[in-house]
Amino acid sequence: MAGFIGSNLLETLLKLDQKVVGIDNFSTGHPYNLDAVQSRVSTEQWQGFSFSNQDIRDADACLQVCKGVEYVLHQAALGSVPRSIEEPLMTNANNITGFLNMLVAAKDSGVKRFVYAASSSTYGDHPGLPKQEDITGNPLSPYAVTKLVNELYASVFMKTYGFKSIGLRYFNIFGRRQDPEGAYAAVIPKWFDALIKGEDTFINGDGETSRDFCYIDNCVQANLLAATVTDELATDQVYNVAFGQRTTLNELYRMIRERVAVEHPGCANVEPVYRDFRAGDVRHSLADISKSEKLLGYAPEYSVSAGLDEAAKWYLENR
Repeated sequence: MAGFIGSNLLETLLKLDQKVVGIDNFSTGHPYNLDAVQSRVSTEQWQGFSFSNQDIRDADACLQVCKGVEYVLHQAALGSVPRSIEEPLMTNANNITGFLNMLVAAKDSGVKRFVYAASSSTYGDHPGLPKQEDITGNPLSPYAVTKLVNELYASVFMKTYGFKSIGLRYFNIFGRRQDPEGAYAAVIPKWFDALIKGEDTFINGDGETSRDFCYIDNCVQANLLAATVTDELATDQVYNVAFGQRTTLNELYRMIRERVAVEHPGCANVEPVYRDFRAGDVRHSLADISKSEKLLGYAPEYSVSAGLDEAAKWYLENR
């Protein structure tokens, strides 16, 4: 709830005058994200939020926060392929045990719908593009294994208990409040931060690796649609959440540099430093979002370019 995606969901829900219960142990989230949300909503809206500083690896804590809740938007996980390679046990404990704790708690509490953050990493080594939900390969990292297990558990809970869930396979979500700090930070906030500060920027590989980058507001839209969809055929499913456009890292770097240079002209001609390819990374990724569009009504509003415009405003104002 105090992380990048969770805090953006919180802000949107409170602005819609919803009552929100959140749980976070601040292992990757930050109290200042909650402070930022509070500054962007009314006093009355903020009073609709109750927060529990606990760990999803604690089953009792999960049950506590699910009581009386109608919808669960489960975003908690230890992300990052490299971190999962360095810390597979920690990744498993958070992403599988923690996920199962929340799934059980939601079921036992009579939650109407469980929406969870799945991952494009589930496609693994399957080379086909664009990625379609029913065609996956073998996982390439411990992180990918955990996200695949999440999907298996969710499907089994539907078959065994009739408990309805929807998984959202995120493709490289970016935007405001995404943390540039730490060894496992995502590339977009790291590049914004480095260019603003005049520090070196790094690209792993030759820069022709491509991703389907997706702005945070598209991700929020998908979560709300998944939570409220009334078509029974749309439940017990996984969906791609992306924009449906492939951007290379070289292209992405130039787009970010161009935006930062508006206020920091000294970086206009700064070139990145190229390093070795990173273990566990796939070469190319592109989503087919037609299933999300058809069954959820998903209609991503922000292209990569428009999303970077918004992200640039935030990073330039907050760095």
